[in-house]
Amino acid sequence: MGKSGAKSLGQSILILLGIPNILTLYRGWWKHGLRGEFQCAHGKKCIPAAQVCDGRAQCLDHSDEVNCWKQTKSCEFHCADSKRCIPRKFLCDGDKDCPDGTDEVGCDALHGRVTVPPTLRTTSRCISPSALCPGSSVCISQNQICNGQKDCPDGFDEENCMYECKNPADFLCSDRSKCIPKRYVCDNRNHCSDGSDEKECKSTPTTPSPTIQASVSTRPTPLRCRIGFRSCKDGLECVLYSHVCDGEPDCKDGSDEEDCATKCKEGQFQCSHGKKCIPQQQVCDGHSGCQDRSDELNCTRLSEGCHLFCDNKTRCIPETFLCDGERDCTDGSDEQKCGLVPCAPHEYRCTSGQCVDEALRCDGYADCRDHSDEKGCSRPPRCPTELQCPHSHECLQKEWICDGEEDCNDGSDEKNCETPPVECREYQWHCGDSSQCIPLSWRCDGTTDCRNGKDEDKCSQRKCPTHLYQCSSGECVEPRLVCNGIRNCADRSEEGVGCVQRNCSSPSAPRCDHHCVSTPNGPRCYCAAGFKLHSSGLSCVDIDECNAAPHTVCKHICLNTRGSYVCHCHPGFYLEPDNKSCKTEDEPVLLASVQSEMLLLGVHSATLRLLSARNRPVFSLDYDWAQQRVYWLSSNYESIRWTDMNNPNSKGTLIKGVKSDFIAVDWVGKNLYWVDGLVGQILAVKLSDVTLRSQNYTVVLGEDLEQPSSLVLLSHRGLMLWSEIGSTPQIERSGMDGSRRKVVVSRGLIWPVSLTFDLLDSRIYWVDEKLHCIGSASLDGDNVKILQLAETPSPFSVAVFNDRIFWSDTKRRTIRSADKNTGKDQKILLKRPGQPFGLKLMHAFSQPSISSPCDQMQCSHLCLLTPAGRGRIGRPTAVCRCPKGLLLSKDRITCSLPAELSFILLLSRRKVYQIPLQSMHRDGVNLKKMPNSRVLSLPGLTEASALDTSIPGLSLYVADASQGFVDVMKMSSSRSRQGLTPAGHILKLTDDVVTALAVDWVTSNLYWSSTQRRDLHVTARNNNYTTLVLTASMKETTSIALHPPSSKLCYSAVGTAGTKSQSEVNCAWMDGRKKALLWKKSTIPTSLVFSNDGTVIYWADAAEGIISCIGLDGSGFRQYKTGPGLLTSLTYVENILIWVTLDKDVTKLWYSDGLQPKQLWFETKTSLIEVKAYSNNSQSGTNMCSNNNGGCVQLCLPYPGGRTCTCGRGFYTVNVTSCSPLPICPAQEISCSDGSKCISSRKFCDGRLDCEDESDEQDCPNKIPASSGIETPPPQSSPSSSGIDAKNVFAGLANKASKSCDLHCNGHGTCITEGTASRCRCEVGYTGEFCQEAEKGKGHAGVGLGLFCLIFILLAAAVFYGKRRSVMLMFNKSKDKESLVGNIILPPELFDSESEEVESPIDVKNPQLGSESPSLK
Repeated sequence: MGKSGAKSLGQSILILLGIPNILTLYRGWWKHGLRGEFQCAHGKKCIPAAQVCDGRAQCLDHSDEVNCWKQTKSCEFHCADSKRCIPRKFLCDGDKDCPDGTDEVGCDALHGRVTVPPTLRTTSRCISPSALCPGSSVCISQNQICNGQKDCPDGFDEENCMYECKNPADFLCSDRSKCIPKRYVCDNRNHCSDGSDEKECKSTPTTPSPTIQASVSTRPTPLRCRIGFRSCKDGLECVLYSHVCDGEPDCKDGSDEEDCATKCKEGQFQCSHGKKCIPQQQVCDGHSGCQDRSDELNCTRLSEGCHLFCDNKTRCIPETFLCDGERDCTDGSDEQKCGLVPCAPHEYRCTSGQCVDEALRCDGYADCRDHSDEKGCSRPPRCPTELQCPHSHECLQKEWICDGEEDCNDGSDEKNCETPPVECREYQWHCGDSSQCIPLSWRCDGTTDCRNGKDEDKCSQRKCPTHLYQCSSGECVEPRLVCNGIRNCADRSEEGVGCVQRNCSSPSAPRCDHHCVSTPNGPRCYCAAGFKLHSSGLSCVDIDECNAAPHTVCKHICLNTRGSYVCHCHPGFYLEPDNKSCKTEDEPVLLASVQSEMLLLGVHSATLRLLSARNRPVFSLDYDWAQQRVYWLSSNYESIRWTDMNNPNSKGTLIKGVKSDFIAVDWVGKNLYWVDGLVGQILAVKLSDVTLRSQNYTVVLGEDLEQPSSLVLLSHRGLMLWSEIGSTPQIERSGMDGSRRKVVVSRGLIWPVSLTFDLLDSRIYWVDEKLHCIGSASLDGDNVKILQLAETPSPFSVAVFNDRIFWSDTKRRTIRSADKNTGKDQKILLKRPGQPFGLKLMHAFSQPSISSPCDQMQCSHLCLLTPAGRGRIGRPTAVCRCPKGLLLSKDRITCSLPAELSFILLLSRRKVYQIPLQSMHRDGVNLKKMPNSRVLSLPGLTEASALDTSIPGLSLYVADASQGFVDVMKMSSSRSRQGLTPAGHILKLTDDVVTALAVDWVTSNLYWSSTQRRDLHVTARNNNYTTLVLTASMKETTSIALHPPSSKLCYSAVGTAGTKSQSEVNCAWMDGRKKALLWKKSTIPTSLVFSNDGTVIYWADAAEGIISCIGLDGSGFRQYKTGPGLLTSLTYVENILIWVTLDKDVTKLWYSDGLQPKQLWFETKTSLIEVKAYSNNSQSGTNMCSNNNGGCVQLCLPYPGGRTCTCGRGFYTVNVTSCSPLPICPAQEISCSDGSKCISSRKFCDGRLDCEDESDEQDCPNKIPASSGIETPPPQSSPSSSGIDAKNVFAGLANKASKSCDLHCNGHGTCITEGTASRCRCEVGYTGEFCQEAEKGKGHAGVGLGLFCLIFILLAAAVFYGKRRSVMLMFNKSKDKESLVGNIILPPELFDSESEEVESPIDVKNPQLGSESPSLK
C-alpha cells in the first residue's frame, strides 16, 4: 500500500473510531464571535481571529491557545487518542509514532508490505463496532471479517485475507492479516496486530531451583493481571474489565461473558452489544463506557442530566453547568450568553454577571470580582482614611496592605511595598533570596515555584519518558531525531560516529518488539508511548500510569489500559473536558462564618448570599442537608441555635444551658454532637424542632479528654474524629458511641484546631494554627502529608470537597482554596473585614444518604451510631443511650431513673455522706464537686476505716483504725435533722486493726477479720459473743461480703510465698463450711460485693485497676479495666456498678449500668475511704435465722436450707442450740473449746494439736505483742452465760502474758517467756536481741512480709491511698493499658460477647456451694 493508501487507512481509522475532523473542532471555536473575531471561553472578551493559536495567550483563560491543531505538513494524521498529530509519511513506516499505535494498524513490517483486511464503513444503520457491507444494507460484526465465510453479498469481508501461510512452518495470525515465523510465537513480544501469537502460551518458571524442579508441573501457572485487567477462569489470559460482558468472548474459555447481568438495575444503562451495565450518568458523556459505543449513540435527545450538547455533539452537560463560571465544554458554549441569567430578588447583579447579596452592596468591601458592587455608592465608606482606597469606594484592612493581592480597584494597596525578609518554617524550603518560602514538596517537582526558579536548580536529572531519547545534557528528544545528522541535543550527544558504525540496519541489530533506534552507542530498542522496555532489552511491557502518579493522571479513578489509561469519576460526578478532572451536577456551596456573619458562597459561580448577621462571633457551624438547616454556636451564648438555609426568618434554639467549642451534625442518626473543651467532654443531643434542656444530652466521651478542640463525624461509617490541643496534641477516633477508641495521629502536631474528612480519598485533613500548616493522613494515621504554605499564617478552619481544599485564615482575613494534593492552584474565594472562623462545604455528596439503623431501634431517648463489627467496613449499627443520670433497662431500649430509695454512703475519716442515686439526673453528672448530700458526722471516731449498714436495723457499723474498735451508730430518719447516735461498741481490739467487716442484716451479727487475727470471726450484736467462723490461709483478709438470703459469704485474702504475692477469692456458707476457692489470679482483691440475687460476686483489684466478677459456681469469669487512677473501692446495687478512683489527689466517683459506657458522676478533693450502695430491695429476704434467732441461744449462723447454732468464746455447745460455760481449769491451764479437757496455756498456738477439736491451734494471732488480746463488751444478762464472762477469760490470758513478757521485738518477732526470763523469737530473715537486724540474703523475704502487712493495714486506714501507688510500682504494673470499661457490661445475663471470659480453674477441683442441708450430729 502506498502513501495514498496510508492516508485512506488513517482516515478510515478515524471514521471507525468516531474521531471528528480536527478542523471541524477548530472551526467550532469561531461560530459565536463576530466575523473576524474570536470569543474567549470564560467571559465576554473577543479578540481578533489572527491572534488565535499564535503562541501567545490573549484570553485570560488561555482558551485562544487551546486545541490549536492545524493541518500542516507536519500535522496530517491525528492519532486515535486525539493527543498527537503526525505527518502522513509516518504512517506504516514500521515505527509506532502514535501512543496507541494506530499509525501502524494493518501494516506488515516483517514482510515489507501492507495487507489491509477489508475496511467497512460504519453508518447510522449499524451499531458500532458492527459495519455495513458496501452496496448493501447488511451489517456484520468485526468477528465475521476474514473468518473464512462470505457474509457480505459481494464477499467484500473476505477480500485480501490470508488463509494459509506460504511457509507451512509459519504462524497465521488470528485476524488473517499476516504470517510470522514460528520462532516469534510465545516469545513475550507481540508480532501479530491482534496479539494472537502471544495467546495460549504456557507460563512456567524461568529458572526453577533444583530442589523444586521435580515439583514443576506442566500445567500452566495462573497469570497475575495488572490493574484494570481480570484473569480468565483458566488462568491463562488477562482481559480488560471493559471487555467483560461486552457480548464478545475474549477469553478462550469464554469466562469473560459468564454471569453477566441479563437486566440492568435501576439507574443503569444496558449496552446494546452484550450484557454490560454502566451507570446512567456515563450515557452521552462524550466517553464510551460500552465497548460498542451504544452509550454515545443517539445523543441528540435531551434527558435528565443532559441539557446542552457541545463539542460537535460529542458531549452533553446538565443545566447546572451553564454559566457557573467554569468552562465545561471545550468550545466554551456553556459559558456564553450568560448575561441573561437572572439573580434572586434580594441579590445584586455585578457587571461580570456574578450575583451577590444586596445587603453587601456599598459596604466598603468589594464582593464582586470586578468590584462593581462598590461603584456608584451614594454614601462614603465607613472606614478610616488611611484604610480607604484613594480612587474608589473601597476599604482595606491592615493585613491586606502589601499582602501581594490587589484589593483596591487600581492596585494602589500593593504599590511602594517593601518586602521584609522571611524565615522559613520546618516544612518549608528557602528560595534563597530571603523573600519567599515554598512547601518542601514543591522542591524539584518539575514546576518552577520560586520567583527566581531556584527550586528546580540542582535537582537530580530526571529520566525522560521511556519512548524518548535522553540527551547527556538532560533534554528529551524524539527517537527519530537521533542520528539524523542535525543537532537536537544541546551537547550534540545524540550524534556521533556510532550512528554510522553500528545502526539498526546492521545484521546484528536487535529484533525489537516495537522499533529499533540508531544511537551513538549502537542500535537500541525503543517502545511506543505508554510502554517501557523489558529487562531483556527487546520486548515492551505496559506502563501502569495509574500507579506511577495517580493524582496527577486522574483526579478520581484511574483505569490502566494497554499503552494508556482512562480516567473515570465517582458516581454522581461528570468527567471534565481535560479528561482527568471531575465535577458534580449541582454546585457545591461554601458555608462560612465571618465574625458575626454567616455567608453562603457558590464555589463555581461565586454567588454570595448573607444567611444571617449576628451581633456576636459565630465560631463553629454545621448543617443538615436533608433538613436544610444550619446549626451554629457562639461562645457568648450558652446555647446551640439553627437557621433555615432557604428562609433565614425560620430559626430557633436546639438546646440551652450548654457550653460548647465545636459542633457537628450526625445526618444519619439525627443527633448533634459538641465538644466542651473546658470540661473535656464530647456530648450529644437528639435533633429536635423544640428547644431542649441541658438534662436531655448524654456524655459520649468524658474520660482522658484534656482539651478537645475539633470534631468531625463520619455518620455513614458510625465513626467520629477529634483533635486534642492540650499537653499531648493528637488526633483520635472512635465509634460515635465512644467505643473502639484509638489514636490516629500523634506526631507532627502542636495545635490542630480544625478537622475535616475527604469522603473520596478517605483521608483526614487538619489545620495546625501553631505550625501554620495543612496536614492530612489516612484514616489509620498512615501516609502523613504536611503543607506549610505562605498563605496559612493563622489557619482556623478547613474543609475538603472533590479535588479542592478550603481554609480560613484569621490573620489574613481570607478564605482560600487550592489543589488538595499539592496546595497549588490557589484561589481567593472571600475577603471580608471580619475574621473568618467556621467553614463547611455543603453538598449532598458530603452527607451521603443511607438508611438509619436508628429507625429500627425504637430507643426511648437517644440512638447513637456505632461502626460495623470488627474487621468489617460497612454501614453503621446503633445502640440506645440515655441522657445524663438515667439508666438503660435490660431491654437496652428504655431509659429510667434509678430506684427511688437507692442511695450511696461515702465514708471519709470522720464523716459519712449520703447521696441519692436520683441526683445523677437532678443535679447532673461530670460534676466538679460532690452533689448535694446528707452529711453525717461520726461521733467518737478519729480514723474511720471500714463501713457497713443494716437497713432493717437503721444501724451503721464503722471501724476505727486508730482505736481498734467497731462502733454501732443508729441512723435517724432522713426527715429528721439528727445525725448518727452512738449505740456502743460491738467489738474492741487491743493493738489491732479491723481489715474487713460485713453485717448480717438478718441477725445483726458482725463478720470481721483483723491484722493480728486473720481468720474470719463473727460477733453477735445483742450480747457480743464472738466465735471463729473460718480459718484463713493467707496473711490478710481484705474484704468480706455476705448474702443472707442465700446464706453465702465470700472473702478475699492476700499473702506471700517467698517473695511472690498471692491472693484468693473464697466463698463458703455463712456457718464456715463448704469453703471453695473461686479465683486466685488477682493481685490485691478487695471491695467484694454480691449481685442482687447472690449468684455472682464482684471485686476490685486495687493494684491492677480491674473490676472482676465470677459466678459462685466458678463459671463466667469477666474482668474490666477501669482506666487511669488508683481503684480504691467498689459497690453494686440495682444493676448499677459504682466505684472510686484516686488520681493526682482528686477522688473521682464513676458509675455504669452495664449497658452504657462508664460515666464520671463527680469528683472531689475529699479523701473517700469506701463507698457502699443500698436500695429498698438490697436488704430483703429471710433465712433460717430470721425468726427468734433460729432458736439459738447465742449465735445463729445460717447455711442454705438450715442454720448452725454456735457459742461464743468461753462457752461450748450443749444440745445443739444451748451453750454452757467452759469448765474452770487449774492455774496456767485453759479448757479446750468443747469443754473436754484442760491443757497448759503454753500449748495453745504452739503448732501442735492437743485438743481433740483442734481449738488450741485455732484463731492464733500472727504476732503476739505484750498487750495482745481481744476485748468484748460484757454481755447482757442471758440464761446462757451462767455467770461466766468471756471477757474475763481472754483478758486474763492477756494479763498473764503482759506480766511475764514485756519485750518489744520491732514487729519482726514474738516475745516469749522461758522460766523467769523473756526473749524475742524472731521471724525468718531477722536476728538480734530485739529482731532489729535483717539477715543477709534473707532480709528481702522478711521485708516483703512486713511491707505486705503494712500495705494491708493501710488499706483499712485512711492513709492507705498514698501507699497504693507504691503497691502498683512494687508490682510493676502498667497504668496506661487500653481501657475496656468503655462498654462495661456486668450483669451476667448481659455480658458483652467481646469481653474476656476465663473459666475458673477450680470448677472441677473444688465443690460447688450447694444448697443441700448437711446432717447434724
